[in-house]
Amino acid sequence: MRTRPTLSWTATGAPLPRTTSLDEVVRAVADRGVVVLSGAGLSTESGIPDYRGAAGSLRRHTPMTYDEFTGSEAGRRRYWARSHLGWRTIARADPNAGHRAVAALRRAGHVSGVITQNVDGLHHAAGTADAVELHGNLDRVVCLDCRRASPREELDCRLRAANPGFTADVARINPDGDADLADEDVRGFRVVACADCAGVLKPDVVFFGENVPRSRVGECARMVDGARSVLVLGSSLTVMSGLRFVRRAAGAGTPVLIVNQGETRGDQHATARVDLPLGRALTEVCEAVRVAV
Repeated sequence: MRTRPTLSWTATGAPLPRTTSLDEVVRAVADRGVVVLSGAGLSTESGIPDYRGAAGSLRRHTPMTYDEFTGSEAGRRRYWARSHLGWRTIARADPNAGHRAVAALRRAGHVSGVITQNVDGLHHAAGTADAVELHGNLDRVVCLDCRRASPREELDCRLRAANPGFTADVARINPDGDADLADEDVRGFRVVACADCAGVLKPDVVFFGENVPRSRVGECARMVDGARSVLVLGSSLTVMSGLRFVRRAAGAGTPVLIVNQGETRGDQHATARVDLPLGRALTEVCEAVRVAV
């Protein structure tokens, strides 16, 4: 059963206190056993906008949902036309200071595991090869009929061949690789089918309204259960796929620390709420625990 997508939430009551001090985060990292849960805010310094910040893309853009993609040929055409251009920007993005700091802390043993809600692959590119990609990765494509998996580069070549000279003015790239295009730029785009069975191709990511695979959820739950603390980086925790792990940790008495610019849906569960840019904050944490980035 698929869940109804939660695209936004409204905070109730007065905002909980926030700080710019990293003292509690440094203490938790120094104590080791930290599980990181990262969101789109960690990748903004790599040029990939987030969904819900002050300039977040949800203010102008509704992400593709599972039901629209699977139930509508027009929806798939819109997605692949926009993603065909948007993915190139995602693929060119480089890890930023925040990704590099997380990788350094993982190598040094301070971070015991990384869970990311992002689909941009930047944790892996920074050197955190075992980061669990909760929502998948845009680098992969899967056939919904025969389940064949293939590299995104392979599909990109086929889409280029099917749409020679396809260009459009891209107003914005979104965290899911979906570019903002005018409707007239989408209408003539040709979608290609699975090369093996002619089935429907889908990026190997979890769309809004689609469930994260149970095995992946279980792996993340075990990481959280074994953590000394959970450190949330750049996530509003709006969607349940990430919030559930914060609630799980807090329910077990495991400290939750959040570094994010703005309120989050998980603030009530946090022992520290830090409002700082992530690249700067994580670099300072590394310096404090004497880990070279």
